[in-house]
Amino acid sequence: MEERSYWLAWSKIPGVGPVVLKRLLQRFGSLSAAWSADTAALGTVTGIGAQTLKTIQKHRQAGSPTDLLTQHLQKNPSFWCMADQAYPRMLAEIADSPPLLYYRGQVQLSEHQGSTPMVGMVGTRDPSEYAKRWTRKIAFALAKRGITVVSGMAEGIDTQAHIGCLEGGGRTIAVLGTGVDMIYPPRNQGLYQKIQEQGLLLSEYPAGTQPNRAHFPRRNRIVAGLCRAVLVMEAPTKSGALITAYQANEYNRDIYVLPGSLDNPRAMGCLGLVQRGAQLILGIGQLLDQLGTIPPLVADPPAAAPTAQPALPPLQAEILKVVRQLCQQSGDGSVPFDLIVQSIEGSAGEVSGEILQLELQGWVTQLPGMRYAPTS
Repeated sequence: MEERSYWLAWSKIPGVGPVVLKRLLQRFGSLSAAWSADTAALGTVTGIGAQTLKTIQKHRQAGSPTDLLTQHLQKNPSFWCMADQAYPRMLAEIADSPPLLYYRGQVQLSEHQGSTPMVGMVGTRDPSEYAKRWTRKIAFALAKRGITVVSGMAEGIDTQAHIGCLEGGGRTIAVLGTGVDMIYPPRNQGLYQKIQEQGLLLSEYPAGTQPNRAHFPRRNRIVAGLCRAVLVMEAPTKSGALITAYQANEYNRDIYVLPGSLDNPRAMGCLGLVQRGAQLILGIGQLLDQLGTIPPLVADPPAAAPTAQPALPPLQAEILKVVRQLCQQSGDGSVPFDLIVQSIEGSAGEVSGEILQLELQGWVTQLPGMRYAPTS
């Protein structure tokens, strides 16, 4: 508790940002020791100049960090500092991790420790129907696989990512550019409540912080820092989603991109990321396989003895049988979706839903051009 008060006190000093705070920690071993250091010693820390030293001295004379914490907790009862074990481990690794992280909702420590994988999903606030549909579909699949979906609760792609994850019964984290007590945009009030009940709301800004244009690009680094991989679903050449992708690349995170059309200006930023080496999303099965190769931060418990695969429901079993038969007859070992529908007594929507379940269970793999092939 004592060290938390010093993290709070230092974070309130203008000119002392996340990078300088980490340098203070490295130089003095704790921020409480740094608070007691003389100005000559503080001046040896890179990033602290003469004007910042004067500001530090003024704040140190203004009051006690303990009293500051007591006052702060009245409006901000739930926050972590980097001295807390609950502070997300992945986020702590980046150079400019936020000194304080406010939260509201359901805390799951396995996410913070790195044993539960987290994947970011970002994109434009004005997406195409194609991007909306695939964002929701992929978020649903990630939720079913036990992967936590992280986004920013903005309009467009962010909203679809959170909704798809919640529909899949999974956990989702919203990183806000306001205080965690603020709902922005206001139309997402219902979504905010669902995330609070089924996931987590995070922000580096204290309660009462109103929307500010400068805050939203800053929060993107938190999305990138929390996650093992970031999916860019649709983004024009000037997009906040690209900022997230660039930061994710800087943090050595994997970047995946939903393929878009050259005729769609909202996809040109994604195509630029592919040119820079981002990986293409070529289907849900392929994406889940690639994400599955990302190792956890902590060792997993010994694997349980393999169990028999449960029997498939009748329609899924019939679809799988048809896919296998048709693929044996085709030259490339895959079959188009419309041919599957023609061979099954069911609507296109019903067959599509059952094929998605087969993908999630690892029975079939989607290939480019809405073609499918058996994987077992």
